[in-house]
Amino acid sequence: MPTEDENAKYRFCKKCLMSEMQDKAEYFKSLQNYIDNLDPDTKAKSELYEERLDICKQCDLLLEGMCRTCGCYVELRAAVTKNYCPNRKW
Repeated sequence: MPTEDENAKYRFCKKCLMSEMQDKAEYFKSLQNYIDNLDPDTKAKSELYEERLDICKQCDLLLEGMCRTCGCYVELRAAVTKNYCPNRKW
């Protein structure tokens, strides 16, 4: 059984479905927590992240934070340096 310190090294996905969440605010809080805890070597720099989101906000395919092309949450996709827009906008 891992210790509390060992658990702190890992991010755990609870594999929740939105229908199982109490409310959307809790779900989006969970997404933000995931982004905040990405490995610094993986995480996009703040300027790049914001630039990507600005592009997404102008896209007709953005719907309630999701990309209608691929179904991802754009904030999660934009947060990882190696990721790219499925429509090649960034």
